[in-house]
Amino acid sequence: MGRYIGPACRLCRREGMKLFLKGDRCYMAKCPIETGRSAPGMHGQRRSKTSDYGVQLREKQKLRRMYGMQEGQFRLFFQRALKSRGITGEKLLQALELRLDNVAYRLGFAPSRRAARQMVLHGHLAVNNRKATVPSMVLKAGDVVQVRDRKQGREYAGKWMESAESRGRAAWLSLDKQQFRGEVLHVPTHEEIAPVVREHLIVELYSK
Repeated sequence: MGRYIGPACRLCRREGMKLFLKGDRCYMAKCPIETGRSAPGMHGQRRSKTSDYGVQLREKQKLRRMYGMQEGQFRLFFQRALKSRGITGEKLLQALELRLDNVAYRLGFAPSRRAARQMVLHGHLAVNNRKATVPSMVLKAGDVVQVRDRKQGREYAGKWMESAESRGRAAWLSLDKQQFRGEVLHVPTHEEIAPVVREHLIVELYSK
């Protein structure tokens, strides 16, 4: 399956919750979730009983779509979490949060994860003073992410940092707005991530 290029709000409607795929638009009153629009499709308003498998699948789809990942890549992250020490679900969430594109989004350099991914692919970011072009790079405590000293990238990041400040910043990150520089202070805990999905259901799904 290729990359999804359809309307982002359709995905939120399908999952019945905000996935924050469109930046500031997701905080506006005209957001489809705020207006109460039903799931897409001719049967979107129909309520039917969902099987255990269906519930698990929806939790997985919510998380995968929130981070903008394809199935193969998401499964790879799960396999890595499965092999690491600790609680599999928590390890998966931590790895997803520490992705470079997500860290750039959390720091406010871009209005959404999709936009942050574009920043990385276009070479606007550096990790530990080295140009980074891989959005799925998993960072670790002490890593420094900075918008490179290029007019286009810094103007774009500066535009969004102010609005991101009003929504609060993750406690496991620090930000120097003047230097367009952020640092991963520590690996986020489960409480700091505050997941909107039940990750244990995703583990159950992949464990079948």
